[in-house]
Amino acid sequence: MTPSTIDLFILTFNCAKNLINVAVWAAHLKAALSAQGAGKGNGNALPDLVVFSLQEVAPLAYSFIGPYFLNPYYARYAEALNLAAGQLFEGTDNDDYGTSSSNHAGGSGDAYKLVRAKNVGMTAILLFARDPSKITQIEEAECGFGAADMGNKGAVGLRVTWSDGKDTVVTDRKTTELTFVATHLAAMEWNLKKRNANWRSIVSGLTFANPREVLPKGEFPVENRAARSTPDRSGAGERTASAPRDSSSADDNADDADLAYGDDSSDAQPLLNSPSSSSSKSALQEISIFKPTSHLFLAGDLNYRIDTTTPPPLATYPSFDPSSPNHFSNFLPRDQLTQEREAGRTMHGLSEAPITFGPTYKYDVHPLKGEAVNEEAVRNKRRINGVPEVAWRFASHRWPGWCDRVLYLDTPAWVRRRNSDNRKVEVEVYDSLPVMATSDHRPVFFRAKVPVLGEEEMRVPLPLLSGEEEDEVTEEAWKKDPRVSIPVPVDVHAWSRREAARRKEVVVGWTAFLWSTQEGALVLATLLVLGVGSWWVLRGW
Repeated sequence: MTPSTIDLFILTFNCAKNLINVAVWAAHLKAALSAQGAGKGNGNALPDLVVFSLQEVAPLAYSFIGPYFLNPYYARYAEALNLAAGQLFEGTDNDDYGTSSSNHAGGSGDAYKLVRAKNVGMTAILLFARDPSKITQIEEAECGFGAADMGNKGAVGLRVTWSDGKDTVVTDRKTTELTFVATHLAAMEWNLKKRNANWRSIVSGLTFANPREVLPKGEFPVENRAARSTPDRSGAGERTASAPRDSSSADDNADDADLAYGDDSSDAQPLLNSPSSSSSKSALQEISIFKPTSHLFLAGDLNYRIDTTTPPPLATYPSFDPSSPNHFSNFLPRDQLTQEREAGRTMHGLSEAPITFGPTYKYDVHPLKGEAVNEEAVRNKRRINGVPEVAWRFASHRWPGWCDRVLYLDTPAWVRRRNSDNRKVEVEVYDSLPVMATSDHRPVFFRAKVPVLGEEEMRVPLPLLSGEEEDEVTEEAWKKDPRVSIPVPVDVHAWSRREAARRKEVVVGWTAFLWSTQEGALVLATLLVLGVGSWWVLRGW
């Protein structure tokens, strides 16, 4: 029998620290929610779950202080989503995108409820559900890539248990786990290895429970600080190697191999040194992103480019004209993420739907007159989804690239082998939204049908293959699945380091708030006036 499925929608967007225009976003979201792709089965049906992965969601001061200052930013995304859902149901014409009189800012009739919002620094994840009662459990995780593990760049995760709700008896409902990761990796063309190191930090440090509470007593190791490399994994500087390496190409390849699985100079250190039992290793994997019984989806500004250097003067940039020899599809083979993933150096085991959309970064919006690529369309007041098209050109100092991506871990091979029906993640749509006036990135969205598979169905079989059907080739292939063999061991000390980093973020956040924001300037001015006034009064006594 074919299992029930979850209709899942994921969107990733680098917000450039700006508030969004709700009406514009609602118009584009409406088009995305009704988009029909490979499955041709969406139409006006709304997804069960919506996940927003947001990078640079707000200025650093607000992001480091926490939710109080972020809530106004989150609220606009919730309002835009519910406005789009309402228009989809009502059949509202997108030409009237800015004229809706309905109030969708958290009203009782909203199609979606914000179930959880979580951030690490400027990276946030928002989880919306049409029926929140189907989510029976939520776990959180976070890790930072910045100096001292702070979250100017980082990753944040949510793990939810979903009930299909088909059975009347609660205890008989079928459940499945879904893990969502929102991340922002190291920037700059030349920081390819930093991006790979950031991924290793996610695998090793993004845990949904404190390893100290998971490991048996006596098996939690003392942190070996001498084994750690520089704690700055943000991409701001180069990694300091613990030992010199030969400059030959053979050793360069060896270095790449180390970057895939971690070594003494890896940013993912320190690792658990030889756990004393397989049960300890299994317990740690259960709290990692590669929990064997959970689906996994990763979305964010991954920052992988199409070159390791900046473009030379008069460089040729991708075109959106299908007849052009410089059409963007001809630049896709240079994509770093695809190359690194296929070489086993990053995103181990994850899949990605075919990319049919143009580069998502870096756009100069509203350039000088005559410099826009779409000058004629803007002059003719062309609209996209009912919204006036934004004038843009590619930034001359950056190669255009597919920085914004959504990847997923497909159902394991042993599940598909045991069942004749199709139990894969079926991607319906993978596309980008138009250029936004508030950002140099284009949002990317993903929609898929996710099979509801229970814990026993997803669990790794032991042995992998048994009896007369044993096939060594198949077994070796299965062993490469990250649910069987985690590509980077769990860093058991990352949790405590992140707790310390969070305390530093609060200090940095309030300092930046006081000295770099209008509100902070008002606070300082008020304190100054009160101080001078108090001095004057006391002086008179």
